[in-house]
Amino acid sequence: MTLIHSSTRHHPGHQAFAPGDDATVAAVEDRIAQTLDSLRTMWADLASAVVPRDGVLHTDSVIELLEGMVHSGGKRFRPRMAHWGWVAAGGQRTGAGHADLVTVGAALELLHVFALIHDDVMDGSETRRGLASVHASAREQHVRLHGIGEPQRYGENIAILAGDLAHSEAGLLVATLPGPLQNLWRTLSVELMMGQGRDLVGAANGRRDLAHAREIARAKSGAYTVWRPLQLGAVAAGAGPLTLAALERYGVAVGEAFALRDDILGVIGDSVATGKPVGDDILAGKPTVLMALAAQRFAPRWQRALRRAADGHASGRLVAALQAEFVASGVIAEVEAMIHDAVASARLALDDPAIDRAAAPGLDALARRVAWRNA
Repeated sequence: MTLIHSSTRHHPGHQAFAPGDDATVAAVEDRIAQTLDSLRTMWADLASAVVPRDGVLHTDSVIELLEGMVHSGGKRFRPRMAHWGWVAAGGQRTGAGHADLVTVGAALELLHVFALIHDDVMDGSETRRGLASVHASAREQHVRLHGIGEPQRYGENIAILAGDLAHSEAGLLVATLPGPLQNLWRTLSVELMMGQGRDLVGAANGRRDLAHAREIARAKSGAYTVWRPLQLGAVAAGAGPLTLAALERYGVAVGEAFALRDDILGVIGDSVATGKPVGDDILAGKPTVLMALAAQRFAPRWQRALRRAADGHASGRLVAALQAEFVASGVIAEVEAMIHDAVASARLALDDPAIDRAAAPGLDALARRVAWRNA
């Protein structure tokens, strides 16, 4: 299948041979590689006056750690969502906006890298995608090369810079897009920050109410992973209000399924599959849907144990016992039922005639993949 080139534009009667989502993702990865190559060239030019010495810490670690994170894998859910939003708005028939779709996909992935790096600093997570998190890697460099000062603080500071660099490059990509896509990007970015802020404030306030937890899931995970990427892809293809409304119904439902699966994986997932420690949400006292349901279902002794864990007084044995209680109390089963209902709602939304029929199989498969993933 032939990839649409940047110069492709919609003309009346033109029938384009558009890529599937794998080809779009491949084009997105090429765009990311080009962006990092350009960044590396600029970095080297700006740093040319400083010759690194062997055996000491060096500023180049910022870009090296960023590159390592970008190339560490990932499921590319966001570019895939953008692709199917583009198809849903007729992009596969017309070819309109595919170059913008690729740019959006690359920006989404760089924004995601920024969010993961900063999220790991905020949560104190030691691993990501089965490797040391960026701040843990920088901390290890500080120790190995006998840096002065506190290694943990150094590692976190370097990670913040690496994340900021990813965010900056994402913004530069978006700056090349038409105005409507730039406006949507701003909304997506603000929602992401707002969701993360509510997560932090909710944990600090000890929030355990279900409405608050679901709002965090919607803003922090669901919107920026599903609905906004879908919307960006659809707008790139010239979507009308009816298509956008139908996609929003699908996107909100799948976004909820994504966030709820994240909650389950964060409590009882397989750390080998997820690539990060399981049980971190318990230790952080995060205001997730699982924690809100636990506040309703757990017996008093288990609620006290949950508070002890969130206060930093948790042994591995206590965390394991709490994980078992999430299953025994029926909390996990209730969340699995919520995921099932969300996917059913998403599939129902796909019956809307405003969604191009070519998109329905791909969106259906992606909903199931998101909802029942193991990592």
